[in-house]
Amino acid sequence: MLIAIALVALTNVAMAQSKHPQDVQKINAALPTAKITPAQRAQVIKLRNEGEAFHSAGQHGKAEVVLEQAKAILRVR
Repeated sequence: MLIAIALVALTNVAMAQSKHPQDVQKINAALPTAKITPAQRAQVIKLRNEGEAFHSAGQHGKAEVVLEQAKAILRVR
């Protein structure tokens, strides 16, 4: 049972390690042509930077939340 839990945890970490950088790339690609206000652009950049920082610190849950917020503003999947 413990082995199964460990495998699930490792799989989730591995997925987060690849997903968050991909999310940042999607955000970066969408920003130049996004039809958003200057305030929204500043918010997206702030959220993207926070997401990168959380990801680097191993706080993948927090990274997920802020990067999804940034993508929602940009209407990016």
